Amino acid sequence: MPFSSLASPLDVELRPDKPALLRVDPPDDAPRWAAEHREALRAHVTEHGALVVRGLGLRDTGQAGAVLARLAGELMPELEAFAPREAHGPGLYASTPWPANQPMCMHHELSYRLEVPGLMLFACLTAPGQGGATAVADAEEVLQALPGGLTERFERDGWILTRTYNDEIGASLTESFGTADRAGIERYCRANAIDFTWQPDGSLRTEQRRSAVVRHPVTGRRCWFNQIAFLNEWTLAPEVREYLVDVYGADGLPFNTRHGDGTPIGEDIVQLINSTYEAHARREPWQAGDLLLVDNIRTAHSREVFTGERQVLVGMGEPLRPADECPATEASER
Repeated sequence: MPFSSLASPLDVELRPDKPALLRVDPPDDAPRWAAEHREALRAHVTEHGALVVRGLGLRDTGQAGAVLARLAGELMPELEAFAPREAHGPGLYASTPWPANQPMCMHHELSYRLEVPGLMLFACLTAPGQGGATAVADAEEVLQALPGGLTERFERDGWILTRTYNDEIGASLTESFGTADRAGIERYCRANAIDFTWQPDGSLRTEQRRSAVVRHPVTGRRCWFNQIAFLNEWTLAPEVREYLVDVYGADGLPFNTRHGDGTPIGEDIVQLINSTYEAHARREPWQAGDLLLVDNIRTAHSREVFTGERQVLVGMGEPLRPADECPATEASER
């Protein structure tokens, strides 16, 4: 039985190469409308992986935040952020700052954490002049499309994220862990299976091993769920990578990914993953006032290059701990 058949009927349009779209008449009270239709909307997100809601007329942070909170229950605070975000309220953030002329490739939000958001919510207050779509890709289809030998290795060994925190690039310790207190950071790392090493200069280097394939909590289907390509050095623009390696060294990059056994991931693998995502991408240009709901386990999302002003707010909800196919190792201090 389709999940949406269990909810009140909504006339959702299904279109090739685009996410599902629901057009609504502008409600007098958008947050109340969202609360009344929450179960139906969530059912469609589970069934289709992502849903664009057009017609709510979201125009300011207060209204958008209220709509997102009605849909998510309680918005999650972002921990382990890789880049700082501007906060507009509890759990309500501006989209990740990223150069407008560089794409942000497909990824599953915070998939390197033990507890991840099950639902991503995006509200467009100002649409870009050109480009800037938040494209989506089905993680089940991506898993099936990738070479079996590659996915079997990642499913068996998982993947490793390494991070080096400094004061010049990426999220600070406070922005990532919610505190600059060394003891508090160490407690967080131990509780979340993150190996950590304090460098002689006082900077922090961390390493965490996570599953690359997980089962969807509702459907039970296997999904390619990670940020192996997104946070890998080979996804960076060549000039950016060369600069970072020159300044921080190959082992001191702000973030990088490896195979679960610790061996490097080649540029060819990163390109293959990103090209497979692109082959399965679905996109709908933003219109001001749009709402986009994304099942974070089943569906990856990206951000395309754009011109003009682009204001998209982001919320995360329905925290869950995916069933590990590759359990994380215990954290240690080195």
